[in-house]
Amino acid sequence: MPVADIEEHLKIYYSKLFPYSPYIKWLSYGSPDYLAKREFSFTLNGDIYLRYKSFSNQDEFKKELRAVNPFKIDVGAVYNAKPKDHKAFKSGAFTAMEREVVFDIDMTDYDDVRSCCQEANICPSCWVFMKIAVKVLDEALRTDFGFSQILWVYSGRRGIHCWIADETARKLNNSGRGAIADYMSVVVGGDNQSKKVLLPGALHPAIERAVEITAGYFDELMIRNQDFLSTPEKRNQVLNMFPAKTIQNDMADWAASPGDSKKKWSLLKSAWAEYAKARKQKNNAIKEVVLQLCYPRLDVNVTKGLNHLLKSPFSVHPKTGRVCIPFLAKDVDTFDPFTVPTLEQLVEEMGNWKEGEESGNKVPDYAKTSLKSSVDLFRKFAEECHSKSGAVKEENKENKMDW
Repeated sequence: MPVADIEEHLKIYYSKLFPYSPYIKWLSYGSPDYLAKREFSFTLNGDIYLRYKSFSNQDEFKKELRAVNPFKIDVGAVYNAKPKDHKAFKSGAFTAMEREVVFDIDMTDYDDVRSCCQEANICPSCWVFMKIAVKVLDEALRTDFGFSQILWVYSGRRGIHCWIADETARKLNNSGRGAIADYMSVVVGGDNQSKKVLLPGALHPAIERAVEITAGYFDELMIRNQDFLSTPEKRNQVLNMFPAKTIQNDMADWAASPGDSKKKWSLLKSAWAEYAKARKQKNNAIKEVVLQLCYPRLDVNVTKGLNHLLKSPFSVHPKTGRVCIPFLAKDVDTFDPFTVPTLEQLVEEMGNWKEGEESGNKVPDYAKTSLKSSVDLFRKFAEECHSKSGAVKEENKENKMDW
């Protein structure tokens, strides 16, 4: 789409469709001061980058958004002062205090194990990696850490973001965030490292749970979609994930001979079982391979950094024109990134809307488009964050005591 058309559609989007009310309710958590100290960043046409923007209320934010018409919106931390005043502080005096714990999962990090697409491209075959990531991480965040205010957001192109808005999460320092990131990191190692998952001894319940979730998708993802043992090169890549060099030598004929991935995988599992039994070895080699191929691959620096910026929900991806919409983890199996509405589509839908004669109430513009279900979901999330925030709880407590 020509840049001029994108700019024109963005003007309509920010004027009529952007969900300002729930958006500000979410990021303020019941406190205007909290919102005023929150950093926003806008990327304008031509990659003009505006950092340390801050706003005291919804009207200020809406006015600025409509004025500058950003191609991308990023959300940052809550600081000890208003970010727009950051130049007034000496070095080190302006510091990040809080922010949501976030995760960024990008499909390009799976390029070494997917064959259908590479780099920024995605298709239904490799999107299954994202389904696994959502299910594994969401279950761990809720079960192992007790978080409940979790927002999953499609990045608009090739990945997903996770925002954990619980107050306990927002108050974590870099060390606490790093501990969560390390807990979630199973695939570890650089591009030149063949084996990146090591599971010695009895498995932690979180790992067992991840193996179970991954196993439910393995045949579909790796055997049918990726055909991961279809060539000698791919078979040797998987053999190198096993802990013993001996098995790699013993399976040289298996690696060289032709055959489909389903049969090759069955033969490999049987061969390893016999190898381990003969040597009285108890290990988790098959589970290690499964996790190395399919386990969520995290950009841990995004999670660990308190002041790290992340693309905002309901921002628009400038390359695809798709809106970064939220979705529920329980619905990830039916979430289709290829049907996520685009700017052009939303503008057209709004123009084609015809008021029903039976409706006596004016329908908001977003409800005239396929953005409605996403905004309704987000509104519910924002209400939950607002009602559970410490500022609102304290206010309610004072109101009860006010006779």
